Amino acid sequence: MAVNGRRGLRPTLEEVAARAGVGRGTASRVINGSQRVSDRTRTAVEEAVAELGYVPNRAARALAGHRTDAIALVVPEAQTRLFAEPYFSDIVRGVGAELAGTDLQLLLTLIRTAEERQRFAQYLRAQRVDGVLVVSVHAHDPLPDLLAELGVPAVLSGRRSDLEPVSYVDSDNVGGARTAVAHLLATGRRRVATITGALDMHVARCRLDGFHQALERAGVARADRLVAHADFTEDGGRRAMAGLLEREPGLDAVFAASDVMAAGALAALRAAGRRVPEDVALVGFDDSAIARHTDPALTTVRQPVEEMGRAMARVLLAEIGAPSPVRRHVVLDTRLVLRESA
Repeated sequence: MAVNGRRGLRPTLEEVAARAGVGRGTASRVINGSQRVSDRTRTAVEEAVAELGYVPNRAARALAGHRTDAIALVVPEAQTRLFAEPYFSDIVRGVGAELAGTDLQLLLTLIRTAEERQRFAQYLRAQRVDGVLVVSVHAHDPLPDLLAELGVPAVLSGRRSDLEPVSYVDSDNVGGARTAVAHLLATGRRRVATITGALDMHVARCRLDGFHQALERAGVARADRLVAHADFTEDGGRRAMAGLLEREPGLDAVFAASDVMAAGALAALRAAGRRVPEDVALVGFDDSAIARHTDPALTTVRQPVEEMGRAMARVLLAEIGAPSPVRRHVVLDTRLVLRESA
């Protein structure tokens, strides 16, 4: 590494400025990405940085700008769900891809208890992170309100309600569910059931709303016995499907509010001797890897989960860089993917 006559010492910002023929402040603006410099000046500083082998002192830069260069990705779920459901890994993949060109570190944080939430609140108050991404938010989760109270830039995956004040990235859950059930009805199925996710989550309520809307538009009466509640897990889907068959043995189609629950439902149908799709058609939601590897392959609603992760990171970076709080609500389209199960 070049030392510019000072044996063993790293080149300084002052030496970069002198080599480029500009002031220290101008050199600093170029290195920190400011657009308030001419192309000629930027080129001169960048050449000086390359010639001298200058490496910015990130710790000093963070201290001067009150930045930590770290983002927390919070999952308020049990560890078993984090590693069992493709949704979470796809979100993380999207976030990581969007942050790949930055200097930001991504910190994965699991919050499963009130004590863990309290410790994380203390971490936030100590200004240890520049922003927070929250995945899988429940209706009464106080974390988004705490983030707003502390003024920490934050983006949610999904939302707690239609009145969510915190920035979020979501999918068209109502429209996606409605399309799925409309497809089942269009194929001649008339005793259509649904397996919901946990109804303390807005996403589950939206997918149930879409189910009911499709029935109403087709003139099919609602029947509570055709609605089974689960928790977005495979075991929950299996138990819900078994309960549906017990209450309504003549059902001919099921819309499961996630691919993971659909996989559980498929196992319960097979155990009961029901063929899919001949006896019971089955549709899931997510278009995760699971949907492509079930037998038969699962018809499902595709939500662009990895793109949701990318969008969350983009929205958060914009909030971190904004001079005043900016809230953005982004809803991405869904579409039906036809395979063999329906």
